[in-house]
Amino acid sequence: MRRIMVMGVSSGVGKSTFAAKLGKYLNIPVHHLDSLFWRPNWVEAPLEEFQQSQEEIVGKEQWIIEGNYSNTYDLRIRHADTVIYLELPLKTCLYRVFKRFLLNIGKTRPDMGEGCPEKIDYAFIKFICTTYKSRKKKMAARLDAFQKSGPEKKIIVLKSKREIAHYLQTLEGLDS
Repeated sequence: MRRIMVMGVSSGVGKSTFAAKLGKYLNIPVHHLDSLFWRPNWVEAPLEEFQQSQEEIVGKEQWIIEGNYSNTYDLRIRHADTVIYLELPLKTCLYRVFKRFLLNIGKTRPDMGEGCPEKIDYAFIKFICTTYKSRKKKMAARLDAFQKSGPEKKIIVLKSKREIAHYLQTLEGLDS
């Protein structure tokens, strides 16, 4: 595992937290797609710029890239040797999104673009709720295609808080 994509079924599934811990345990730099995509005041980066910043990362020998962003998925997946996919229940994701908002009101999280204070709105919650099931199906197909692209490709699917915690515990001894 040297080029790792951390993806998830939804916002609030824990991708950023998981990737940060994974990077610490494996001593691999972590890159958060949200920090590459969002400019101050929640302005989207131009697609070409967003792609270019990822091309610079995927050309490196080791990386962990956290985030979904379907419009640049193909760019990352061509270079990845491992995909770690987190899939928790919708209610857990929603709870975490609200909790994250309350804990970060007026602050910009370290995994987010600078100048983008935490926010939550109806459109975001609606997006999470209305795309959850279709994202699960799409990811199943993507993981299947990734596995078929080569026997050396590794997929790790974690579907509960317990599975995520256990997986990270198996890595804890690696950081010393």
